[in-house]
Amino acid sequence: MPVATVDDLRRAQRVLCYGVTGSGKSTAAHRLGALLGLPVHLVDDEIGWLPHWQQRPVPEQRELAATVVAQERWLLDSAYGHWRDLVLPRTQVIVALDYPRWLTLARLLRRTVWRVVSREPQCNGNVETLRQTLSKDSIIVWHFRSFANKRRRMRAYEVAGDGPAVIRLTHPRQLRRLLAQLAAEG
Repeated sequence: MPVATVDDLRRAQRVLCYGVTGSGKSTAAHRLGALLGLPVHLVDDEIGWLPHWQQRPVPEQRELAATVVAQERWLLDSAYGHWRDLVLPRTQVIVALDYPRWLTLARLLRRTVWRVVSREPQCNGNVETLRQTLSKDSIIVWHFRSFANKRRRMRAYEVAGDGPAVIRLTHPRQLRRLLAQLAAEG
């Protein structure tokens, strides 16, 4: 059952919102969670990052992820490679935000500039800085490193016959239509 329908999503109790960096996974997760009545778990805040931009040790990440996915109802806004193996077997539907690079990069650049200027805390109180944005560990560099693999992974999920059902969206207007369908028929 690789391709999911709106009805599959409506019935799902465990949903993974997955996409390339800058696709808007967290925003989409909040909107989907509200419409589906599912508790939303933001991975960067709850599992991935500690203060001072320190990545949480992998064993702790795995433990936290296992605790979340052991629950009967959840919506995750991503799944890191270190513990994706814990998430996928429990996921009923993946909403894959497979947007083009130009769009996701533009979104990411706008978001990053805003966060540098506003100094709005992210990921457990961390603040993005210009120095960090220009470093080799920048979220923008990560976008380029991870884009092709994440895109390939989403497309593989869609055609796999033995994994979670997938709704692969290739443009934000498709997400808006999906959200409107959920709101109208919910």
